[in-house]
Amino acid sequence: MLGYAIRKKKAALMREMREKFVRQAAERGVKPQVIDAVFAAFQPFERYGFNKAHATCYGLIAYQTAYLKANYTVDYMTSVLTAFRDNEEKVAAAVAECRRLGIEVRPPDVHHSVVEFTVEEDAIRFGLLAVKNVGEGAIESIMLARTEGGDFTSLTDFCSRVDLRLANKRVLESLIKVGAMSRFGHGAQLLAALDKAMAVGQSMMRDRTSPQVGMFESLPAELESPLPEIAEASSRERLGWEKELLGLYLSEHPLGALTEQIAQYVTAYSGDLKDESLDGQRVVMGGIVTGVRTVTTRNKETMAVATLEDLQGTLEVVVFPRMYTTSGGTFAEGVILLVAGRVDHRGEEASLLADAVWVWEDAAARGPAVIAQEVAAGERGRGGNRRWGSGAGAGSGTGSGAGNGSGNGHAGGNGYGRSAPAGGSTPAAANPATGPGAAPAAPFVRVSPLRGGGVTPVAAAPPAAATHAPLEPLSAVPSPDDLATLAPEREEPPLPDEARAVAARASDAPTAPLEAPASGILNVSFTRGAAAGRIVVAMEELRAVFKERPGETRVVFHIPDRSGTLPMEIRGGVAYDAELVAEIGRRLGEGLVRLELSTRGEP
Repeated sequence: MLGYAIRKKKAALMREMREKFVRQAAERGVKPQVIDAVFAAFQPFERYGFNKAHATCYGLIAYQTAYLKANYTVDYMTSVLTAFRDNEEKVAAAVAECRRLGIEVRPPDVHHSVVEFTVEEDAIRFGLLAVKNVGEGAIESIMLARTEGGDFTSLTDFCSRVDLRLANKRVLESLIKVGAMSRFGHGAQLLAALDKAMAVGQSMMRDRTSPQVGMFESLPAELESPLPEIAEASSRERLGWEKELLGLYLSEHPLGALTEQIAQYVTAYSGDLKDESLDGQRVVMGGIVTGVRTVTTRNKETMAVATLEDLQGTLEVVVFPRMYTTSGGTFAEGVILLVAGRVDHRGEEASLLADAVWVWEDAAARGPAVIAQEVAAGERGRGGNRRWGSGAGAGSGTGSGAGNGSGNGHAGGNGYGRSAPAGGSTPAAANPATGPGAAPAAPFVRVSPLRGGGVTPVAAAPPAAATHAPLEPLSAVPSPDDLATLAPEREEPPLPDEARAVAARASDAPTAPLEAPASGILNVSFTRGAAAGRIVVAMEELRAVFKERPGETRVVFHIPDRSGTLPMEIRGGVAYDAELVAEIGRRLGEGLVRLELSTRGEP
């Protein structure tokens, strides 16, 4: 339980465990000052921590990557994109960082792209392998044809020179949709002409591979045909193709024009929330709704789960019944929203438990200062559990500043040029204390993305012109009790139910003896109702432990059966001591096996 509290940073559980830790250590003869010193060493892990060797490695990598990013920015970001090409969310986060740094990320192109991402002047060219459905065989065929015959002149010329057995129709459709053949025409034209161009290309391939000498060395002019005159695909459709095949919006983003404005309101992006240290933190996110589904709770109430997409990826937003009743209609596909809520981790996935929402147009009209006050009022409405600016140093950034996991950035930076919400300081635009008489926010600096560039100072946002009276708590904000009532399966208890029961039993159980009497018997009992398979595996594990520790104490297994328990003594004895009890606990955990000592003749 203490290990669980340390791993999950459960401060309240750490305090509960202190009494048991001190009592049982004292029973084992440990000096009080030693007990206090050891437990004091655990306490910093309530916030965040790891061992010194781990910290040294992270620090070294953070230093190296920071140097490379500052001095060789384009090359560094190209390497980051190549390293994460199979992870759509990390590629999206790195592309968003490139945009922030002013680095152009150019789309895939059959005339310039190679397998991986490459540096192209002071820009980055997308690699063809990052396009879904495009394999290395097709890419090698395209690069070989380009090397041997120069640039392609048309879609038909392309189809006649590459190996269409490797670059099949699905591959070519994907390349067209992401703009890799835009030199030949727009996407709708190329898709309409693709079948005819491939037919010409397949015919010429048959001629070239025929036992007879092929009639044509190059594409005859009469086989070329103009592209059909049809309307270009809509911007929405083109962006949909990019999202489907690249995993992100590359040419533009539905939020692209609003990036700077939204940054004044939000305190986290979807890429930040993978960090488990943000679990339970209340953040504000901005994004476009890309999907909504409704769910019926066990109380027969309706709630919703919406997918919110920002510049770094997508996130699941949970809208509980009370909020759904008042604001459910706001979560509609295609609407840009600001959403406040608590970060919730379920295994590897993070979601946002929403407690307030604003349509972007309304929020922009009211301004960041007013929205920040409403966010703060909503936090007070949740019971005053303010967790921003806690000084816990839980910033979600990486040592590389590009989402590459190289260092956890727990000094308060999130690797994307902005402060994380729990990094010890609230952004100026979201600080309700900003106003007359408040200390102005310190300016910050950022490094120019161009190699050889200097440092550009960026002025902090000016304080608000006027203060606003505190608002009443938002009516849509449910209290923690409401959350537990409305959707208990989403509200994680301090401990899982089974662990809570084990902890309660362990706290009430007497401390195990440290040594066996001269004529002792170790009785091993199993929890009634445990599966037979589990008992068999546990018995085998126990036999292995006992074999490693031969001694004089007899061992009797008490195996559950229909009439009660069946005693069975094993051959040989065991050396009983506190280490044996600890070893059994490590191997089998708590709850399945119970050990009791008795005098000889009383198993």
